[in-house]
Amino acid sequence: MISRRANPYAVQPPLRTVLVPILSTLAGSAMGFLPVIATEPIVPPCGLMMLLAWRLLRPEMWPPWAALPLGFADDLISGHYLGTSMILWTIAFLVLEWVDQVLVWRDGWIEWGIASVALVLIVFGAWLLSQPASSLTSMFTILPQSIGAILLFPAVLRLTASLDRWRLRR
Repeated sequence: MISRRANPYAVQPPLRTVLVPILSTLAGSAMGFLPVIATEPIVPPCGLMMLLAWRLLRPEMWPPWAALPLGFADDLISGHYLGTSMILWTIAFLVLEWVDQVLVWRDGWIEWGIASVALVLIVFGAWLLSQPASSLTSMFTILPQSIGAILLFPAVLRLTASLDRWRLRR
């Protein structure tokens, strides 16, 4: 009798493998629940940072449409207008797909630069979409949030890498 070993890639992944990236992104979005009292937005978009970290760390893990339901959850959790994170995160994923085709080789500095540009543009886009037509709010109000997100992204990427190691451990 010939013994056939199952293909390890054909086996259904355990629940931890699938849920850790999703739950960590949702936990990042829930960081907006922290009791921080400020007149301007100063808490970085942790859900977006986790999403970008997972996408840059494991580009094959999520298809571009995966940003849509995660953006929907972020809109519900963070209180943005419904559709803001959905559209901006999906556009970011599509742009990252294009960047993956253009850049064959990336290191930590390039990933930090890609994430920094994405974070600033998405925070600016969210600010732009949330402004009423007659608003006089300066765009400089999002500067502390953007700078904090850029400076914290390497720590979020390191946290994501440790979560990924734990996720794939048997």
